[in-house]
Amino acid sequence: MLSVLPLTLLSLLSAIGFASGSSRSVSGQSFAQTGLLLLLQHVGLTNGVSLDSRANNLQTDTNGSSFIWTIQDTYEGKTFFDTFDFFTGSDPTHGMVNYTDRETALANNLTFITDDGKVIMKGDDTTTLASGVYRNSVRISSQKQYNTGLFILDLNHAPWGCGVWPAWWTLGGGQWPYTGEIDIIEGVHDNAHNQVTWHTGPNCTLNTNATFTGTVVTTNGQPNTLCDGTLNNNAGCGVTEWSRASYGPVFDAQGGGVFAMKWDDQGIAVWSFYRVAVPADVLSGNPDPSNWGEPVAMLDPSGCDPIANFVNHSIVFDITFCGDWAGNSYATSGCPGTCTDRLMDPSNFVNASWSINTLKVYRKQTLTGLVSGGQRETSVPALHQVIWLGIALPMLALVVL
Repeated sequence: MLSVLPLTLLSLLSAIGFASGSSRSVSGQSFAQTGLLLLLQHVGLTNGVSLDSRANNLQTDTNGSSFIWTIQDTYEGKTFFDTFDFFTGSDPTHGMVNYTDRETALANNLTFITDDGKVIMKGDDTTTLASGVYRNSVRISSQKQYNTGLFILDLNHAPWGCGVWPAWWTLGGGQWPYTGEIDIIEGVHDNAHNQVTWHTGPNCTLNTNATFTGTVVTTNGQPNTLCDGTLNNNAGCGVTEWSRASYGPVFDAQGGGVFAMKWDDQGIAVWSFYRVAVPADVLSGNPDPSNWGEPVAMLDPSGCDPIANFVNHSIVFDITFCGDWAGNSYATSGCPGTCTDRLMDPSNFVNASWSINTLKVYRKQTLTGLVSGGQRETSVPALHQVIWLGIALPMLALVVL
């Protein structure tokens, strides 16, 4: 609907213009009124066209309102690292890694931006180490924190290799695990299947009857459905993707792809798309998860409140080595020798790198206007349109008066 102020002004001016005994000329009166009508019509049409162009991406929320996903933040190119902090503490997962500061990472080519804008993060692949010496790498966390959103990562290459343990994840502020952790991309060695995992405090359970295509992770033959990170050696609740193109050599060989994580009151869902299968709405910047089919993993709100259990999340990328997962699973990985021995040889880490095109974060935007039944309800004018009316209406009013 149109702003109340312009409509009120139009009514007043029209009433004055047609009042009996008016000394104004008919031509001036008609010109002003016509101008007013054209101005307001322009505002209505502009808003209507804007809404029409996004009509195919309209989605319905649980409360019945209509919304679209609209861009909130874009991380890419030369400014990418300006919006992240470099973690330099000891690895909480006990990896054999030295996380470096930004200056050290840049000086040693562990982080850089290519000429065509790709963001590179990598483990050291040039230094031969003595036994027991930790290898340099990178862990970064976004300065901005989020509570819900649609996170879409377009990447050409994700790290893999014997003893390598990378992750793209989000981490809650405050004491772990009570504000949650969402592992979107995670794996070890040269695994072919990505693993999605959630870590929370108590009162969060993975509903195995929810709709998703992956397989629930098991420990000793029992499904990991309890997301409580204080239990089961911090395993959390997880789902392994079915696709062999979701992690490791196969994912990288076909040009990478896109991972998406949707977090809202309807739950936390993850999708992955290899390069040739990336949805057109993602490529156009108008994502519509309702058109993507079943997610590979889903934490349904029937078993876990996605708002209460996940709070103030930063976006994290890291590459660690050995440690709690890659180290403990090394003996059964098919990799040669031991993880400690493998860490010494830099040639083992030539594939331990991230190559990122863009990371985009979208937020829900509830619409105030709808296109329905062939009739348009026009949304409230944008700020620049209101300012334009504020300038133009008094000028036209002078002509009328």
